[in-house]
Amino acid sequence: MKSVKLEKTVEQTTSVSNISYYAGILFETIKTGIIKSNVLAMFAGLCLALFIHGGSLFDHMGSIILALLGSSLVIGAAGTFNNLYDRDIDAKMERTKKRPTVTGSVSTKNGLILGISFAVVGMILLAFASPLAALLGFLGLFLYTVPYTIWTKRSTIYNTEVGSLSGAVPPLIGWAAVSSDIYHPASIGLFVLMLIWQMPHFYAIAIRKLDDYRAAGVPMLPVVKGIRRTKIQTLVYLVVLLASSVLFLPFSKTIAITSFVLTLGWMILGIAGYKKMSDYKWATAMFIYSLNHITILFALIIGYSLILMYING
Repeated sequence: MKSVKLEKTVEQTTSVSNISYYAGILFETIKTGIIKSNVLAMFAGLCLALFIHGGSLFDHMGSIILALLGSSLVIGAAGTFNNLYDRDIDAKMERTKKRPTVTGSVSTKNGLILGISFAVVGMILLAFASPLAALLGFLGLFLYTVPYTIWTKRSTIYNTEVGSLSGAVPPLIGWAAVSSDIYHPASIGLFVLMLIWQMPHFYAIAIRKLDDYRAAGVPMLPVVKGIRRTKIQTLVYLVVLLASSVLFLPFSKTIAITSFVLTLGWMILGIAGYKKMSDYKWATAMFIYSLNHITILFALIIGYSLILMYING
């Protein structure tokens, strides 16, 4: 009896281990880290649209669930296509050389099946939320896969700017899931925030991973123009991001002031550490701050919108 129980325990342990292994491969392929950050941005856009247009979570629960699932799948599809196309340069970089698409754990065929399936199902779910949300989802997927991954990532220092276009779409998807008024100042403010925020964020990554990008031949700004130019350009974009805070003034002084203060702190860090910190330490500090900046700001937008909806509802 003990032997039978032991065998069952071993089988169960092996089964759990296998599930964990394949789940890990899936999560690495679809880039769950990117999915989480982009879904946060999407939900911020959705909540702000609900607050401004007088909606409620319960009235739009179906659209909210569809938007969350659909966005996650479409973003996962974009990550999969990016991994498939970049597997040759990923093999040359320390931080990406163990990705499933590089090691062969995910074949090109299986990767395409996964990416296409995620894209199609994600678009269908977004379409049920709203046709405009599906259109924006497709636009974000296209911009990330074609203009960024295929056309510019390997050919120009402006690949970051091109890639930021797709990264700025998720808040619009969330907004469109509950409102067709995507030209509202709040929607435009979210788009501009995400568009500009990505440059200093990804420049910090490029400095930290300079040797990787150089080894792979990816023309990131610090590889081609040097670290000093990248630092200066980072600070220029932070000035623009600081100015963009005024876009939130027409509908929320709280969000506008918070955005201004957070960005000002980011600028002060960048200027104060410009010469005092090593390049790597400066980039690391800027990278960590960028994550806190956007997380705090989106958490505020979500909390602010939900609380006021509750008070007004």
